[in-house]
Amino acid sequence: MMSDIARLRWHCRRGTKELDLMLEGFLLAQGEHLDATELQTFEQILKQEDDHLQRWLLYGEPVEKTELATMIHRVRRHFIEG
Repeated sequence: MMSDIARLRWHCRRGTKELDLMLEGFLLAQGEHLDATELQTFEQILKQEDDHLQRWLLYGEPVEKTELATMIHRVRRHFIEG
């Protein structure tokens, strides 16, 4: 059976290279340090439409879904700060 990280990593594959790199890069770097609630939130992010993810992650637009905002900012910050 696939581990949670491996399963989530598979779902990080989106339609655009930038989103793939941001989501998978964050998961590979931080996934082992996320608790169960944070992993659930990350999974909820992966269930969002690509156009929302692009606006939030690539363009830094406000996150309408407040339950996802903190994790979106963490992913974005990880990518920007490298």
